[in-house]
Amino acid sequence: MTGTDTLVSRFKIELGGQLVAAISGACLIVALARFLEPEAYGLLFFAISILSVLMVATKLGIGRSAGRYLSEYKETDPTQIPHIVRTSLLLNLGTIIVVGVGLLVGHRLLADLVGEPELAPLLALGVAYVAFGTLTKYVRLVLQGFEAIELAAIVHAIDRGGRLLFAIALVVSGFGAAGALGGYILGYVFATGVGLGLIYTRYYRTVREVGPVEPNLRRRIAEYTVPLTATSTANVVEKQIDTVLVGFFLTPVAVSFYVISKQVVEFVEKPATALGFTLSPTLGAEKASDNLDHAREIIELALVKSLLLYVPAAVGLILVAEPTIHLVFGVEYAGAVPVLQILGVYAVFRTVTKVVGHGLDFMGRARDRAIVKGVTAALNVLLNVVLIPRIGVTGAAIATVTTYGIFTAANLYFVHAELGLRTGYLLRQISLVAGVTVGMAAVVSFFLTYVSSALSLVVVVAIGAFVWGVLSVSTGLLDPNALISRVT
Repeated sequence: MTGTDTLVSRFKIELGGQLVAAISGACLIVALARFLEPEAYGLLFFAISILSVLMVATKLGIGRSAGRYLSEYKETDPTQIPHIVRTSLLLNLGTIIVVGVGLLVGHRLLADLVGEPELAPLLALGVAYVAFGTLTKYVRLVLQGFEAIELAAIVHAIDRGGRLLFAIALVVSGFGAAGALGGYILGYVFATGVGLGLIYTRYYRTVREVGPVEPNLRRRIAEYTVPLTATSTANVVEKQIDTVLVGFFLTPVAVSFYVISKQVVEFVEKPATALGFTLSPTLGAEKASDNLDHAREIIELALVKSLLLYVPAAVGLILVAEPTIHLVFGVEYAGAVPVLQILGVYAVFRTVTKVVGHGLDFMGRARDRAIVKGVTAALNVLLNVVLIPRIGVTGAAIATVTTYGIFTAANLYFVHAELGLRTGYLLRQISLVAGVTVGMAAVVSFFLTYVSSALSLVVVVAIGAFVWGVLSVSTGLLDPNALISRVT
């Protein structure tokens, strides 16, 4: 059984990596928004959205399947570890070659197909983005399977930190959107190299005895990628196809408004991402050991604390969206304000699925998640096609919130079916979270009228955080002594 102290230690390390990623990402999006015109910014992320969709075909759930079997066999039969790593890596290299060649040959056709010929050079450069982005994700998931959360966090920090340094340097040097994309690629290259080196030296080479490959092991690794691929495909479609459709129906400038808003949401969700990444292999191991009560306690605590942080944060984000966009990114991005306000709700849904979603994959519910994700992804595309031409970029935000809300509810149902969550307890805790949120929102709304500069905005956010802390402690949702002991 994995103890709470161990989980907390892993979480702090993964959170550290996520915070480096968040700070690097925040600096990068602000810098790119300032150095690039809205059209160039939109064109860059239009290309990245298309490349992210193509990466579904290179990832194919291979890394996550490898992680699942590594978490199982490192306990039951470590002699199979080299076979799992070797099989999964070869599968991933094969998919990268196929997709990379296709993209290299067809990048101009693809740019013409979406109505933006200026995308062609970015898509050609995207061959390297797809290859090394896939490998970076692969090494992170393999390290997660070994429960080497610390090493996975290091890889993530290298990726995002390198992305920041290289992208800004190349943009400032005059390479524009192509330079920014090149910075992303260089970050991936360094992260991949470090990750593969860690896997080889810490886990692959150190296996003392390598037995013959277990019958059907390779087949099972490949088969488990099917539901994982379905889930990840639907997830990428839901996360990226909206951006692609905004670019198709509207303009690169509209893409910049939408992308800015989604990037702000992704920035605030980093702690939940770290928590879900840390808990996933442990939940799978606890279920395999039939420690369902302990697994339930872990997930309930994670849900309550995550909602305590993110529900007030989402409401605060909705309230300060306008001054944040104007003061941080510039008035030329004012069109992003209503999008960001709508996506504040999306941030809460993302938090819940980050906490429980990947854990369900480790508990063997990947197929169920894949079915629901496929349905909601199809609905997302349909709503985007209907809403974007009629109400513009806000239509994409509405479609995203609606369909992701359905997916979140399904994830909660699945985890309840697996672990038997105490709904009464959770509802009582959520009502307290709602009270904290209302109190904080009232104070922030009052002081918001005094915001006239970036400094005054920071002061108002700090006041809101202080009120949140006081109310959280007074309601018993937050124990400062326990928090201090965990942090230290």
